[in-house]
Amino acid sequence: AGITSHDVVSVLRAALRIKKIGHTGTLDPFATGVLPMAIGPSTRLIQFLDESIKVYEGTVSLGQKTDTGDLMGEVVEEKAVPDLNANDVQVALDQFCGERMQKPPAYSAVKVRGKALYKYARAGESVEVPARKIRIDSMELLALRETEIDVRATCGRGTYIRVLAEEIGLALGTCGHLSSLRRTVSGPFRMEDA
Repeated sequence: AGITSHDVVSVLRAALRIKKIGHTGTLDPFATGVLPMAIGPSTRLIQFLDESIKVYEGTVSLGQKTDTGDLMGEVVEEKAVPDLNANDVQVALDQFCGERMQKPPAYSAVKVRGKALYKYARAGESVEVPARKIRIDSMELLALRETEIDVRATCGRGTYIRVLAEEIGLALGTCGHLSSLRRTVSGPFRMEDA
C-alpha cells in the first residue's frame, strides 16, 4: 500500500536494469495485492492474457462519502447508518451481480483526450465520461460491523470497486466509501501463488 502501479514499474526497472516493463492492470495507491508484471519482450504478450476474472476483498465504510470514493479523499457527505443484519446486506449485494453499466470515477487512470481523469479532477475540472459495461459474477459478505462491511467481489476487468462501494452504501440506505482493497486474483495470477 502507498505506492502507485507505475512506482512498482519504476522499482523493477531500477532493480532489473530493464526498461521495458509493464503491468496488466492499475491498482489504486492504497490497495494491495496481485499486480502481474511483464518484463522485457514479454510485455507484448500482455494483450493476450486472459484477465476476464478479478477478485477483490475490500472494506466499505458506511455513513461517509468521499470525493474520491475511498479513504484518501475528503468527506463530502455524512448520513446515519441503519441497523443492518447479514441477510439484508447479502440481499443488497446480490442485486449488483450480472452485467451492468458503471461510470468510471473522476479520480481514475481512465484517459480522456490523452489525459488521465484524476488530473482533471485535481485541477477542479469536470469531464463527462460515458458509462462502461462491467460484469460482476458474485458479491459475498465476509464480515458485518456497525459501520463497516467486508466484501469479496468476483468481477470482470474494468470494474471500479470504489464506485461499487458507493453504490453499496446507497443500497443499504446510507452512503459509503472504500476504506481498504486487496486484489487476490487477476486472471490466472492468484495471491497464494505470488
